[in-house]
Amino acid sequence: MADQEQDATAAAVQTPTADDALGYEHARDALLEVVRQLENGGTSLEESLALWERGEQLAKVCQRWLDGARERLDAALAAEEGAAPQG
Repeated sequence: MADQEQDATAAAVQTPTADDALGYEHARDALLEVVRQLENGGTSLEESLALWERGEQLAKVCQRWLDGARERLDAALAAEEGAAPQG
């Protein structure tokens, strides 16, 4: 059981070569796993810090995706307003 938790912790802490390559859903799911592990406790201070740092990285990836989606939505709405017939 402890080995499984250590394996899960190690998997959550591993950083892909480029976080930007992560899709939103993948980053969100990985972040949820990090939070779950931190909430469960049972990790050393060093492991907890590594998990927290990984969580911060994943949160930034998610925020970039959300910011990009907002920009695309705003641009689409602005284009739609510009294309609306003037009455």
